[in-house]
Amino acid sequence: MRKIKKILIFSFIILLLIPAAQGLCDKAEMIQGDEVMVVFEPPLRPPAEEVLRIYPGIQSEIESQFHWKLRDTPTVLLINKREKFQKMAGHGLFVAFANPERNLIVIDYSRMNIHPFTLTTTLKHELCHLLFHQHIRHDNLPRWFDEGVAQWASDGIGEIMMANGKRLLNRASLSGTYIPLDRLTHHFPRDDISLKLAYEESKSFVEYITDIYGNDGLIDIMTRLKEGDRMDDAILWNLSVSLEDLEKSWHEHLRGQIPWLTYLSMNLYEILFSFGAIITVIGFIRYRIKKGRQKDWEDFE
Repeated sequence: MRKIKKILIFSFIILLLIPAAQGLCDKAEMIQGDEVMVVFEPPLRPPAEEVLRIYPGIQSEIESQFHWKLRDTPTVLLINKREKFQKMAGHGLFVAFANPERNLIVIDYSRMNIHPFTLTTTLKHELCHLLFHQHIRHDNLPRWFDEGVAQWASDGIGEIMMANGKRLLNRASLSGTYIPLDRLTHHFPRDDISLKLAYEESKSFVEYITDIYGNDGLIDIMTRLKEGDRMDDAILWNLSVSLEDLEKSWHEHLRGQIPWLTYLSMNLYEILFSFGAIITVIGFIRYRIKKGRQKDWEDFE
């Protein structure tokens, strides 16, 4: 009877993944732990067993961190091929994603153990998303806050390949070309550069909150969101500042953190171009002065 129940559960999970996981049904295997179910392709049995081993500690850690309990047993799907995962994720930068509606975490195992991604940090990040959505209504959880807190909780690690992410944020700080947080409430941009900037902004803003108001300030905001407050009200109630003013002070903080050498390196081309233009103008003026003196001398003769 128990075996039949497992088969039925397994079949239901696979059906949920169709058509994204076409071709998975014939090959996939499943192992069931007390707190998590892992679906995987046969070559990935060792990492699937590792998920069973590390999962209880990760769950306990984030439950203690946020003082909330995970209500349902999640399913972790390990994908062995990059191309197959990209079809499911819908974007080439992702290495994992969570689907709270299905209580599902999907991980591209081919990208694990490539710095900075490990199975532990990736699983922790995605499990944070499931925890948040179990306790906060979807329409009450801004995307930037969801992603920012998950990165903060998982040692700054996100779920996308983030090369030069900090550099993008520095450029945005210097030029004032931030993506406003209210534009990141429901969706993140699709193009690579804007997507990276959205993740970097989300992480930076949440870290700014914890730096100024402490971890308790962040947890208090989440508690208010769980109780039904909107983000603006939750921040105003707990931090005594509006979201708009907090965002402005964060921008000022970022500008003050950029050293002048970074500014020079990021604007080297523009500086050299301007310097070259100045040299050209000075040369032209000197040429005109010289020509004028020659003409005056010729007139004198």
